[in-house]
Amino acid sequence: MPEPEEQLEIVNEAGEVIGLGWRSEIHGNPSLIHKVVHVLVFDPEGKLLLQKRSRRKDVAPGKWDTSVGGHVAVGEDLVTSARREMEEELGIAACDLEFLYAYTHTNPYETELVTTYRCTDPGDVTFNREEIDEVRFWSPEEIRKAMGKGVLSDNFEHEFRTYLGHAGSKRRASR
Repeated sequence: MPEPEEQLEIVNEAGEVIGLGWRSEIHGNPSLIHKVVHVLVFDPEGKLLLQKRSRRKDVAPGKWDTSVGGHVAVGEDLVTSARREMEEELGIAACDLEFLYAYTHTNPYETELVTTYRCTDPGDVTFNREEIDEVRFWSPEEIRKAMGKGVLSDNFEHEFRTYLGHAGSKRRASR
């Protein structure tokens, strides 16, 4: 029996809810913005956990992607959504979340208002084999070498460039 289709909030550029839509209506129509949370999961050495998306996924099948990413459910706050997605995707139930930034990602398929958090030293990771084929920690240099080669999702490449810009601006501000 197929899963019931997910309903999502349609938002404006400021993140204000302006309506509801079905996932199948929103995906495939980049004029409809929807909210997404990402969590960048780092190990104590600074390597970033990436997930290889299942080949059955409709978005970026078989590509390496952000540690955790998912839609914000109708009426759900961002932190609750990030925690739910961490547990659903990676089995991480307790990890302090640090807000990093928010941005808009647009491609020919969809437009997402992304809010990104950071989690360091998550402990054991038990990934969801329905959604994810593999997980592993990557050094920033390994990620840089894979950029633009079709190995990483376009969403993650945007995320990683945003993260590098954020980290660089944070270092400059602390001087």
